[in-house]
Amino acid sequence: MQVAVVTGPGAVELRDEPRPAAGPEDVLVAVDACGLCTMERRLFEGTKPIYPVAPGHEAAGRVIEVGEAVAPLPGTPGIGELVTMDLLTRCGTCHLCRRGRSALCKRPQGGALSDGTISMGAGLAEVVRVAAAQTYRVGEIPVEHAAMGEPLACVVHSVRLSGFRAGDRVAVIGAGYMGRLHLALCRAWGASQVGMIDVSGPRQTEAAEAGADWATAPDDTAGHYGAHDIVFVTAGTPGAVELALDLCDDAGAVVLYGAFPKDVTASVGADRVHHHELSIIGVFSQEPQDWRTAAGLLESGALSADLDRLVTARYGLAEVAEALTLATSEPVYRVMVG
Repeated sequence: MQVAVVTGPGAVELRDEPRPAAGPEDVLVAVDACGLCTMERRLFEGTKPIYPVAPGHEAAGRVIEVGEAVAPLPGTPGIGELVTMDLLTRCGTCHLCRRGRSALCKRPQGGALSDGTISMGAGLAEVVRVAAAQTYRVGEIPVEHAAMGEPLACVVHSVRLSGFRAGDRVAVIGAGYMGRLHLALCRAWGASQVGMIDVSGPRQTEAAEAGADWATAPDDTAGHYGAHDIVFVTAGTPGAVELALDLCDDAGAVVLYGAFPKDVTASVGADRVHHHELSIIGVFSQEPQDWRTAAGLLESGALSADLDRLVTARYGLAEVAEALTLATSEPVYRVMVG
């Protein structure tokens, strides 16, 4: 089979790799679509210099083989079924895994191809092997939607840890792909209003078309200060934390979802947090309960129209170089490969 390997900035090649064999508790999945997220873009543009590496962790496809130990169990995906897949690894043994916070597992993520090449999901391939427990049936939906299972699980994780409740007033800083998923999920779960903030005029317009109650630039938000129960920061930029706090009402929560540059700091008044009972919550990745929720949302079709809007382009595996070039050179939501 073939698997895409990024070998350096702007360089990717398809390598022949032995087709994996399903272990007793595994399934083999023929990959039909894999989304290119920030990690793949950073690897290809050279800002995350880990080479060679086989990336791709937002993958979906149909089961082609089922391990003998799990095949008889109800709930195990059967041959031919469409699944979304959790391609991350968790040890289950470290303190955080035992606390139920496996998104922060202490064991380094990843694996290796047969020649020792680092694997970070390796979903940009024809076939992947994954534990049956980490596959989720999604019914007969567009495969591009199924490939959004991982980022949607991350957003479910974000909204769950935020303490969100139906009727909450929400703002989202950053109207890119992850910001738009926050918009879609909060609207579906009963937010009384969701506002979007972005420096891009076109993205403000597209967010409004997707159902945002208001969309504006960071410099034009004063009229919205003090009017939100939860503010999600999906674009980690200087000043974002301070803006999020300004947008919060008393007892509000600021959720830091997007990654920040390591040198970015925030000025937070401790007494302000104390007297107004504000919360600042960091969120990272996803956990199995978030996957179950995300898979259910996908199968239900509740977010179908929202997800359709977020597919920017689709390429075959042989065109992975063109897909990565597009994803790193133009504003996109999700570019799919497979």
